[in-house]
Parts: sequence; structure tokens; C-alpha cells
Amino acid sequence: MRASVFAAGAVAALAGPGSAFIRFPCASNIVEERADPIINPGKVSGHVHKIVGGNAFSFDMDFAKARTATCSSCPIKEDFSNYWTPKLYYHAQNGSFISVPTVGDSASDTKGGQTIYYLQRGPDISKLKAFPEGLRMVAGDPFRRSFTGGFAQEAINFACLGAGKDETNGFPNYNCPDGLRAQVFFPSCWDGENLDSADHTSHMSYPETGNYNGGTCPSSHPVQLISLFFEVLYDTNSFKDMWYGSSQPFVFAQGDPTGYGFHGDFLNGWDVPTLQNIVTHCTADSGTLEDCHYGTRFTNDEQNSCKVDALVDEEVRGLLPKLPGCNAVQNGPDRAKASTDCPVTSIASFATMNAKYYKDLRSTGWAFRGCGPDDLTTRTLDAKNSVYNGDMYDTMTIENCIEFCDADNYMYAGLENGNQCFCGNDVPTDRIPVASTAMCQTPCAGDSSEYCGGPLALSWYKRCTGACTNKAKRDIGEEGWVELDEFVAEKREVNWTARMVQPVKREFEARMMPPAVRRGVHVHEHAKKHMSRGVL
Repeated sequence: MRASVFAAGAVAALAGPGSAFIRFPCASNIVEERADPIINPGKVSGHVHKIVGGNAFSFDMDFAKARTATCSSCPIKEDFSNYWTPKLYYHAQNGSFISVPTVGDSASDTKGGQTIYYLQRGPDISKLKAFPEGLRMVAGDPFRRSFTGGFAQEAINFACLGAGKDETNGFPNYNCPDGLRAQVFFPSCWDGENLDSADHTSHMSYPETGNYNGGTCPSSHPVQLISLFFEVLYDTNSFKDMWYGSSQPFVFAQGDPTGYGFHGDFLNGWDVPTLQNIVTHCTADSGTLEDCHYGTRFTNDEQNSCKVDALVDEEVRGLLPKLPGCNAVQNGPDRAKASTDCPVTSIASFATMNAKYYKDLRSTGWAFRGCGPDDLTTRTLDAKNSVYNGDMYDTMTIENCIEFCDADNYMYAGLENGNQCFCGNDVPTDRIPVASTAMCQTPCAGDSSEYCGGPLALSWYKRCTGACTNKAKRDIGEEGWVELDEFVAEKREVNWTARMVQPVKREFEARMMPPAVRRGVHVHEHAKKHMSRGVL
């Protein structure tokens, strides 16, 4: 992976007080699921979030864990923070729900993303501080269903693009031709002591004078931090012909049809000295990273390939009979009430979740070998493909693709983007598939219960020539050992490993060895040899 330094050049003209900022798009979500390590640490959260940022994200995490990330869906390599907001759904007249993609996303709603701003606001921007290590905060209230005023509520608003109307604090009751942009401005005044608080908001404050996005901090919260602002642009125009009744048809994941319950969460994962340099020295008013000469960048492809495996066993995209997590639609104006009789949902294992996204075809002589990257200019499997075969485009299934490749005796069959099949006999060394299926979750065009890769991501199946083993099966059983060499090789593929848990040796011991080994009864000689040689 080659680092790309922010573009150098002539020093940009200094901006006026309070107008300097940097803005960057986080190209895709790392995961969409009911996870919130701030509000519900170690548990499945109450509603679905769209999460961007570093791939160390998990149900229970802190600053130290955030800094172990190996990639991010946001562009600055020194920023392994996580940023998340609730997912938006269309509420159909028959009571069902359809996930709303973000503008520029595919119809399968598998990418998405957010735009993040770091703004220099306040009466004396020369004294602005970077976020301290361990800071976490929440802006907005998911249970709010009416607007009663105050900076905390004014900081939540919506821009209906293409409608030619003013921004609103709740959902606009008219179509937005260029999309509905949800916006949340975080409080920037810190008490100087606490990195979090019981309600996850009291350690932070909006200004006591001026307005929510600029003013003097109260004496109780005297430290002025850099200001944080999120934008999420939803493709609501895709539903313009599906409105009914007298009210707009959209609802956030927590059952909010008003928009007043929009909110954002932030967990700091910055290299703090780098952020402080950005705060101090990036004073251009262009907002572009090219005018800020601190930090290095991930490429767009690296951002899009950074994923985390979902560990809540439920559907959150597409057509749903109800909102995930027992979230009833509550119109207000009173505060919404949390469900008290919802069954407890457990965090699933990697093996359980991964098995959803491949098909066990060993009885036919083919085995799943994982998910790996493709490239439009240099195809990973380049011997034969179905791209120009119109008959297969709408009928693609895993079985159809394997039959297509098997007809010419190819070793590998790869499915991509739900409707394409590729065949070949060689595996490029820089594109070896890994067990994680986080990038290969697009339903097959011919059978939506099967999964056929993803955007520039191949679901690999291999003709069995000896032992017929699905690579995605991580637990020990009838198929025998997962060798340490293979496990370490996967963990070194940082672009395509969705969860990097360090050290590798500890993860191998914890997840790969059978219970008897963990109790010290037996040590697999192959693993023991490699561990003693210090290859880890």
C-alpha cells in the first residue's frame, strides 16, 4: 500500500476568523447493524446505525482499540475514529419498510457513506484544541419527536436539495429532487476533565452565547475544541412516486417519522498530534484536503474495501416487514418510549454470520474459498466471463456460474455484483480471497437467497481436487485444522481483512485451536513449531 501525501504547493490564503475548515467524504460504511459502543457497550443496540471510519470498530471499544485499525472508510490515515448515524427507511403504506440508499450508492444499498467536517469556530480560533485521546460524544436525541428550541435542537437540521426551500429542523413534507441531506453539528465546548459522561452529553456543551455553531463557551465547559459536523445525503427522490397520505413517508431506524430524533455519535481514534497540526495550521477556507499539508491518505478503493463483518443475525437492508429491534413508529410530540418487551438479541459469532453469505456445494465437487477483490482493467479471473451474456444477467445464481465455468473445466468460479460470473485457473498473489464475506453480500439476480459477490468483489468457488473444504468454516471439526500459515497470510492482507485483532498469535490460539488445546492438554505440532520460530 503506497501512502499518498496531501498535495503540497503554495500556502493557501488564510481564512477569516471562524471560516477555516477541512471536509472529507467517507466513501462507504464499514458496517450497518445494531451496534453502538457508546450507548450500548458490549450489547446489540436498540436500532440500526450506518457506521464509517476505522475497521477496529466493535460492540465494546475504547481509544486504544480504535487505534489498532488497519484501514478506514474515511480518507485520512491518521484518523481511525468512528462516526455513526441512524439508518433511514421508507415506510410503505402496507406497513413494510425499505432501506433508503445514500446518493451515489448502488440500488443494493451496500456502500453509502457520510461527509465529515472539522471546522474552526469560536471567538479565538488560535486557542482551539484537538479532541483528546478517549473522547466520545453524542449529538441529538433518538427519542425526541418535537422541536422546542435551544442550541442542541437547532444543531439537528435537514437540507432538501433541489427544492429551493430553507433548511428545516424536522423532515420536510415535500420531495427533495436532489436528495435529503441530514445534518448534525456536535457541541464543541468541553469541561476539560471528563472524556464521557453518564448521558454521553454532559461533558460537552454548546456555546452559551452566539449560536449552536459558534459562540463563547460557558465557564462550566471552558475548553474550546475543534467543531465536528456530519452530513448524510439520502436518495429519497427514488421514492418520489411512492408517497401517500398527507405526511412524508420516511422514518429513521429508531421509529422516528419526524426527523427530530436524528443524532450522531463520535468515538475518537485520531493520532492526536496530527489532528492538532490540522487544527492549528490548516487555515484555508477551501475545505479541501489538498490545502492541508498534514496527514496521509487512503485511496478511494482502499476506503471502499475497508469493512467490518456484521455480527447481528438480522436483515437491515432491502424490504423488511418491520424495523429491526422492535422499534415502533412513534409520531410524538411526546418523547418516544423504548420497547420494554423486546427479546434480547445476542451478538453472533463470525462463523455463524459468514455462513449466511456462501453456499455449501461440496456435494457437487465445489467449495467456497472466500471473498476477494477484482479490478475493471485487470480482471482477477480473466479466462472466461458472462459480462456480455444477456441470458445470464438476470438469472445469475451460484449454481449457474459454477456450471458456466465447469463446462470448460476451469478451476475457479467467481461471482460479482449479483449478476456476473468469471472463470479462471490462476489466483493472483495480490488478490487471494479471505474468509471474511463483508464485501460479498450482494444478492444473486436469479435467487435473492444466495449471494453473488459485490461491487468489484468476487465470491470464489473452487473445484475440489482433494479435500473439499469451505474456507469460510473457521471452527474446528470434521474438516480438521485451519493451518497457521494460512491464517497468518490472511491476517497480513490488511486491505481485505475485515477484523484485525492483535496479536495474531493470540487470536489463533483463541479461535482456531480446539478446547482441549486451550486447556493445555495437547499442542498441535505444526502451530507449536511456527510459534517457536517467532514468525508471528
